[in-house]
Amino acid sequence: MAQPAYISGPDAARAPATEPLDAAADPSRRSLVRMVSHELRTPLNAIIGFSEIIANEMYGPLKGEYREAADVIRVSGHKLLRLVNQVLEVAKLQGGAADLDLRPEPLDAILDDAAAGLGEEAVGRNLRVDVRLPTPVPLVLADARAVRTALANLVQNAVAFSPDGGEIRLTGKAHGALVLIEVADDGPGLDPSELPRLMEPFQQGENALTRRHQGAGLGWAIVRLLCQAMGGGFNIAAEPGRGLTATIALRRAG
Repeated sequence: MAQPAYISGPDAARAPATEPLDAAADPSRRSLVRMVSHELRTPLNAIIGFSEIIANEMYGPLKGEYREAADVIRVSGHKLLRLVNQVLEVAKLQGGAADLDLRPEPLDAILDDAAAGLGEEAVGRNLRVDVRLPTPVPLVLADARAVRTALANLVQNAVAFSPDGGEIRLTGKAHGALVLIEVADDGPGLDPSELPRLMEPFQQGENALTRRHQGAGLGWAIVRLLCQAMGGGFNIAAEPGRGLTATIALRRAG
């Protein structure tokens, strides 16, 4: 079994040092990132909203090519809005401005929400999801939005790289004062030497499959920063051709 290749949070002393994102390294640049992100979201929401109005023929019937164009605008708008939100999230977390409300959260509800987020792509590609929980089910000390955002990033990554008909495993484990949440897939895996770099913002994998699914390279960085902000950690175990297991460590409540 692959061993964890990168650890942060409770075991940060064993993790490689990380450098802050340049754009968030000083207060003036963090303010600029926040301002630009907020200013972009307003017109993007208008673009998405009007494209949906047009596609739903609220202004009148559409010919096929016009409907397709409206759908392209809507999908592209959502992708760009997600990128803007991710950039803003990274800037806030690296600037120590995360607004977290740590409360006891039931592990089963957290994993059920993550499984529900597999989405239409997973159904269309016949991906199975296996959720496993310890008995008794523990409570974790977490911010509800933060932990769901972190797991959504990991689940989306697992869906993107899983083969058709593959399986995604969501596993909760009690581990002393911590609760571990694993997201495992049957995808192509990664060379462990790449993992420390991929934990940093705007870094992407080098193989052909990762290039086909290329995003902004912010998903794992956001997960790592969110887990650290909640007093937990994040690690990855991977080998080429043997899938990938991402593990979130959160403090146990009570």
